[in-house]
Formats: sequence, structure tokens, C-alpha cells
Amino acid sequence: MATTRTALTDEDIRILVKGASEDDRAVAAHKLCRAIDRTALSDDDREKAHDILRIMAADAAELVRRALAVTLRASDMIPHDVAMQLARDVESVALPILNFSPVFTDQDLEDIVRLGDPVRQVAVAKRPVLSEKVTTAIVEVGAEKAVEVACSNDNAHFGERGLQHAIDRFAKSEAILEAVAYRRVLPMAVTERLIQMVGDQVRDHLVSHHALSPETALQLALGAKERAAIDLVDQAGRSADVKSFVFHLKKAERLTPSLLLRALAHGHMAFLEHAISELAGVPHHRAWLMVHDAGPLGLKAIYERAGLPARLYTAFRCGIDVYHQLEREGGLSDRERFQETMLERFLTQPQPATREDMDYLMEKLDRIRRDVREAAVA
Repeated sequence: MATTRTALTDEDIRILVKGASEDDRAVAAHKLCRAIDRTALSDDDREKAHDILRIMAADAAELVRRALAVTLRASDMIPHDVAMQLARDVESVALPILNFSPVFTDQDLEDIVRLGDPVRQVAVAKRPVLSEKVTTAIVEVGAEKAVEVACSNDNAHFGERGLQHAIDRFAKSEAILEAVAYRRVLPMAVTERLIQMVGDQVRDHLVSHHALSPETALQLALGAKERAAIDLVDQAGRSADVKSFVFHLKKAERLTPSLLLRALAHGHMAFLEHAISELAGVPHHRAWLMVHDAGPLGLKAIYERAGLPARLYTAFRCGIDVYHQLEREGGLSDRERFQETMLERFLTQPQPATREDMDYLMEKLDRIRRDVREAAVA
């Protein structure tokens, strides 16, 4: 066998099978596992390696089985039957395999969750990637800690139904509600349900990182004065249905020149187009052509028709020109970097935006810079 010829000796095999000391056998097991994992094997040698691994998995000494589990925890060299055997072993042996092994199928993991104890459920929940099939099992039968860990795992894929079920089961668990709330991506219905259930700090995170329906965004903006938890500019950039969002803002008399200018300075161009279309009473495609007209007349005509104040026209013209310049430079791919550059250039241009708007945009620029730095360190 290539493994024994190139990397090991017959003595290693002999110690593994007949070594008097479990410490000696564990050392031999570790050497063998490393060699098996690092050596290119033929199909015949792979079968022989699997036989050696089965000997290790059946060893009476926990230390030997742990050496196997730890050394090959992320390797695809472990035979499926050995992985399943180790998953049923004592915790020190089972957990490394359950945390990482790529050998398990989704059905294996679901069965382990449904039949296993909380410790094994948590181990599965920590895996680098989890399918929706597995997370569904975790939220249906998993212990509270397992559900919390799975919800905290952004590489665990959840459907909306799974997240709603986790909230249903553990509606009084602050840990699980926070774990769901701090996921990178949330369905809108889950976000809006959580807003009614969590404290102010988590609520602020939800509304500053996730899209809300126009109705909820306006309800929070108009009704939560002490909390001040909603920024309509941020929501304008997150909304999946910009046209509907704009319609609701106009109906609530919140589609103000200041809001449009702030959104433009963030680079939320689709929002600006739909807002001007709504205010001017013209179809979106016509508004788009006039907003993006390279000449001096199109934007000015649609701007005046929308009833926007003449004193801010220069600021809007500046923002649209900066947007097009960044677009030509290919700056739209990294959204945070784009917004940072857009705000920087907008704020350094001579334009008559109000002091209140400039202060708001400066604060947003500082926040984006802080977020970019934190992301770079992480």
C-alpha cells in the first residue's frame, strides 16, 4: 500500500493493532490518519486505508478513536459507516466529526438531530454549512441551545417557515429572538414580526439592516418619536418594491425634497427616479430618460414639473453627475465603498443643501467609514 510504503512503516501498523499502551496506539493512529489524508491513493489503496480506519474506530481505547476523529474531522477519507459509528460514540469522539465531517448526507444529519441528544444537536448546528432540510429538523425538535446556535450560524440556510417556527417555539427566549434578528438576511415578514417582540437595541438593528414594508416603515417613522428607530433613507435603499415604497411615502406626505436629496447622496438612484416620477405624474421610463439626460434640459424640466424647490436644483444636479461619474469608474460593485465615495464627493462639491441635510450626510459618512473599517478588521 502506498501509504505504508511512502509515509509509514510496518511498525506503525503493528503498534496500532497490538500496541500494549493506548497512548502508543493513539500516536500511531494519529500518524496513520495524517498520512492517509495527505497521500494520493489509488482505489485499491483507499480501500486498504478504509480498513485501517475501521480498526481504529473499533479500538477499545477512547484515546485512539479520538485521534481518528480529530485528525480526520474535515476529511472525506473517512468511510461513511465509520463516520456514522463515530457520531454515536462518546462526546469527545463524536463532536469533532459532527462539527465538520463532509461525509454525512443531509439525511444523516437530520436523523442525528431527530434521534440525538442536545449536545449532538448543537454540534450539528455549528457545522460550516447547513441545508434547509437540516435546519428544519433543528427548529422542529432541537433543544433551545441547538436552535440558538443554528440561527446564529449565517451559513445555515433557513426558509421563512423555519425561522417563523423557531420564533413560535421559543417566543420567550431572548437568546433565540436575538439570534434570528442578527442574521445577515431575513424575510421581511420575520423582520416585522420580531420588531414587535424584541427590545429597543435589537429593534434598532432590525430596522437599520433589513427591509421593511412601506406600511411598517412609515408606522415606525411616524409613531416612535422617542425611539427614532427608523431611517427612511436607509429603507429607500433596501426596499425590494421601490415604486410601492415611494407611493406610500407620498400618500403619507413624507416624499420631501430633503428625503430625495439624502437618498440621492447615498446613491439610491432607483428611489430618486421613482420619486420624481411620482411627484411629476409621469411614467417611470419617461422620468428615467429625463433624470439621466446628459444635456442641460431634461433633468431641469422633470425637476420643475415635480415641484421641487429651485434652490436645491444645483445640489440634485451635482449628486446625479457624481453618480454617473462613479458608474463610469466601475464603482457600483462594492455597495459600501460606493456609498462612502458618493457621500465624500457630494459633500465636497459646492451646492446649496441645507445645514441640516449636510449634518445628516456627514453623520452617515462617518458611520459608513466606521462600518468599512470594522469589516476590514474582521
